[in-house]
Amino acid sequence: MNFEGTYVAMVTPFTKDKKIDEEGFRSNINYLIEKGVSGLVGAGTTGESATVNHEEHQEIIDILVDEVDGRVETIAGTGSNATSEAISLTQYAVDAGADAALLITPYYNKPQQHAVIEHYRSVAEAADIPIVAYNVPSRTGLNMDVDTIVELAKIDGIDAVKEASGSVDKVSDIYRALTHEGLEDEFNILSGEDSLTLPLMAVGATGVISASANIDTRRMVLMVDSILNDDYTRAMELHYEMVELIRALFIETNPVPVKTAMNLMGLPSGPLRQPLAEMKPENLEVLKKALKDSELI
Repeated sequence: MNFEGTYVAMVTPFTKDKKIDEEGFRSNINYLIEKGVSGLVGAGTTGESATVNHEEHQEIIDILVDEVDGRVETIAGTGSNATSEAISLTQYAVDAGADAALLITPYYNKPQQHAVIEHYRSVAEAADIPIVAYNVPSRTGLNMDVDTIVELAKIDGIDAVKEASGSVDKVSDIYRALTHEGLEDEFNILSGEDSLTLPLMAVGATGVISASANIDTRRMVLMVDSILNDDYTRAMELHYEMVELIRALFIETNPVPVKTAMNLMGLPSGPLRQPLAEMKPENLEVLKKALKDSELI
């Protein structure tokens, strides 16, 4: 599967009593599709996957696939720090009809690099669905090496990596290594750092899985499309229009500012689940200013 364009890492809206807000989730799906996104990610980190139970996780995937109804690509978050659990969730995504699965590297137990390869291989062999590996060392304590990612690219069914290590050099090295192996057209690199999407795409990434695109969808889509059309002048203009807002959206742990911004914008979002908490007042003011400056509130 070819991954290209803007994919939104969706929040999971909750009701006042912190149950899944199905109506709000469906509303957000349609809102984002109307803004021109390439695909939607449900039950990922931005969707507070760490605090939804298995039944809720499956419900999120079901709602996503049902409401999208083939209009854009659907990616189900199915990662876990237990390979058996990752396999079970990924198999569920297959049965639900998702187009792809996004799997975070196993967190906390910090498997060795060769063990990470076997983890993903096990999932790919057990579930017939395109897999996006997700490298986000700031959350997992594990940073996949360039060589590890290239080895993943050689496994049937693993079609992309979401790179959130924060290094442009690393993405450049990944792309160069893929090219050396003749895999650059078979394996995609997606930006996992919203503020670095422009430079990462300049060195080989083909799109972004973006949390901030919940908020400033139009500009993120326009920037990514401009890059794909080799219009870097327009892309740079859009990057600088968004960069202060993106920084404000990550001033506290994601998705705290994103969900707060959506509530301020009148979009379905609702409360956070513990252990996440509401923003500090001083950071909330920074976020409000960025939203006002971006003409979003």
